[in-house]
Amino acid sequence: MDILHLVDRLEQLLMESRRIPMTASIIVDEDRIFNLVDQMKISIPEEVKRAGRVIAEKDRVLAQAKEEGDRIRDLARQEAEELIKRDNIVQAANQRAQQIQGQAEREAAHLREDADIYAMNQLAKLEDDLLHSLAVVRNGLRKLQAEYPQVGEVQNSAADVNINQPAEIKQE
Repeated sequence: MDILHLVDRLEQLLMESRRIPMTASIIVDEDRIFNLVDQMKISIPEEVKRAGRVIAEKDRVLAQAKEEGDRIRDLARQEAEELIKRDNIVQAANQRAQQIQGQAEREAAHLREDADIYAMNQLAKLEDDLLHSLAVVRNGLRKLQAEYPQVGEVQNSAADVNINQPAEIKQE
């Protein structure tokens, strides 16, 4: 399920909750809130998988560009060898081979750059989506903790994270 859809559902649930008269507090359905949080926990790995697919697509495009460059280079070599056999056009053959190889290298570099830009854009969008979702969840937690201080701190690994700072991600 799309994480943004889940965030919208969480926001809708909070908007539909009953207000406590003469306060800024609301009464929420705990089961529905925790159900949405559980769905978000499931959905976030899917977003990460989607980012992995973007990276895999980038790698595929780069591999395809390399194959195309190798193919063009091989064609250039074959063409150059044929031209060398003809003594009267050796100079032209060398020049053409260099042009084809240069073109292949430029095309491969351009494809790599396009793939990198695409991957960066997709990862940046994913990062924005995840940060937005995290901010919504943190704001909800802050609001609930402010409204129910007698409940105490949430006892899970997420409570140990500084809610004002993004978590560090380990690179493999």
